[in-house]
Amino acid sequence: MSTDAVEPAEKAPRRRSLLTFLRDVLVIILIAALVSFVVKTFVLRSFYIPSGSMERTLLINDRILVDELTPQWTGYDHGDVVVFKDPGGWLPPVPQAPARPFIVEAADWVLTFVGLSTSDAQDHLVKRVIGLPGDHVVCCNALGQITINGSPIDEASYLDLPAGDTAASDVDFDVTVPADRLWVMGDNRDHSQDSRAHQELPGGGFVPLENVVGRAFLTTWPLDRFGLIDTHDEVFRSVPAAKSK
Repeated sequence: MSTDAVEPAEKAPRRRSLLTFLRDVLVIILIAALVSFVVKTFVLRSFYIPSGSMERTLLINDRILVDELTPQWTGYDHGDVVVFKDPGGWLPPVPQAPARPFIVEAADWVLTFVGLSTSDAQDHLVKRVIGLPGDHVVCCNALGQITINGSPIDEASYLDLPAGDTAASDVDFDVTVPADRLWVMGDNRDHSQDSRAHQELPGGGFVPLENVVGRAFLTTWPLDRFGLIDTHDEVFRSVPAAKSK
């Protein structure tokens, strides 16, 4: 019996099997990319820390995870460390990066799409929430402390201040946080361009809630710094609720 007629018949199923395998792999990749995109957009997002404004809590080049979902239900609280998009004029203009090969740009776009790249972190900031909507936030009292709705807070547990400096801010302020806004400050107070530094801008130094990506809750890199990000609830426990207007 001749094998000439058998070989084509054997090759056809093999080709179909290979095409089926490639199709299944493509479907798996597309589903994984879609799931990653949904997670990044609505659940979790990764960022890196580009500056020292949140030292000692967060160090330069730390990688953090941000919870985007829970705050949609619970809102934000005093002491939360939040990531937010520049409200306008907080960050200096970013110099145009030199052109990169198309394949590099495409790969970075894909990785950003699925949440594995943090190249868009340069458009965001990370600070600690000090004032919530309606809060009257003042600095400083006779002890150099910030007061919120008349109650002083002792921030020594997380502030990074120069030796001998006990004042919570070298800039005085007296603000009432508008609705749907936050007053935020960096833990490294003398080296943080936060709400205090932008009071002359149209936004008054407040961060619109719509600009807030979410609450930073975990440091993931480097591994020796892996751990939860402390919101220091004890510092704000005595703060009374803002008076309703």
